[in-house]
Amino acid sequence: MAVWVYAWIGSARELARRCAESAPFRWLCGGVGVNHRLLSDFRIDHGDALDELFTQVIVTLVDKKLVRVSRISQDGVRVRVSAGSSSFRREERLQQLLEQAQQQVMELRKQLESPAESAAVTARQKAARKRAAESRQHRLEQAIEQLPELKQKQAEAAQRAGKGKCGDKIRAKQPRVSTTDAATRVMKMANGGYSPGVNVQLATDTQSRAILGVEVSNEGSDSAGLSEPMRQQVEQRTGGKVEQHLVDGGYLRTEDIVQAHQQGVELFVPSKPARNPQNRGRELEPKPSDSEAIQAWKRRMASKEGQEIYKQRAATSETVNADLRTYRGLAPFTVRSLNKIKCVTLWCALAYNLTHFSKALLS
Repeated sequence: MAVWVYAWIGSARELARRCAESAPFRWLCGGVGVNHRLLSDFRIDHGDALDELFTQVIVTLVDKKLVRVSRISQDGVRVRVSAGSSSFRREERLQQLLEQAQQQVMELRKQLESPAESAAVTARQKAARKRAAESRQHRLEQAIEQLPELKQKQAEAAQRAGKGKCGDKIRAKQPRVSTTDAATRVMKMANGGYSPGVNVQLATDTQSRAILGVEVSNEGSDSAGLSEPMRQQVEQRTGGKVEQHLVDGGYLRTEDIVQAHQQGVELFVPSKPARNPQNRGRELEPKPSDSEAIQAWKRRMASKEGQEIYKQRAATSETVNADLRTYRGLAPFTVRSLNKIKCVTLWCALAYNLTHFSKALLS
């Protein structure tokens, strides 16, 4: 654990090389050699323990009164994954590939059980071939399991779009899933392009800039109801009550504003620009049809005090995101599945908190 936190880099092979060549890493290892497989497995095999340790560090910071939970800032970071764009297949092609993979597994088992083939290959080669074939079959089965969820989301999006050209265009598309990592989705990245990736959600204390919450989603849009679960996570980790929640315009959703209001939370999120140019600048004017929650949100965002509070979102989340990308290894992920990706993200957040609050934690 000390090796990963001290080094933080994304490559287990590079870390294994440093453990053999660099004096600080050799000292941390106590003169015992470690290989890249051991380091890689340790990084992703202890998700529950890592999550618990992350919580313990946060609780210690709260006890030392270094972290306040009353005002948090949340932001989403799209990070590239190892799946290629060409690995996304439609349902018909996925079924064909699955049948081929199942046939390949059966044929391979017959070959390995035959006396002639058993004598020609070693036990290690047999295990490797069998593992590769079964892994491919398992990935295809996972991809097919994702299709019902994607079809449901597509139907909901088509219903919202209506019966016009936009709705017909959505209905005409066939959902595609990656055969490399079924949980990933093609989403819009920071550079404006579209690539397979995940949406890393981070919640940060605006006063201390400590990371208080971590979640990984395959939702390409932040408006998919990601704010309320994060608020619950922060409150569970810290034992405190979130009173003000700052998010960017991508999170804007009426249901979230109403839900936060019912929970006694002030949600700070800017309004979307009006479609009609003549109404630009009047988005926060109250309307007779507005609910109590919407009226309170509009008054909050239109006030000078609210605008000053909201400025803390960019000053907090953007700096934390830049730190994790530059120094803590929040780079394109080389592991697959949301659980493993969350483990890597927890390592990044843990390294950030330990680095920025090391003196206070040791005092």
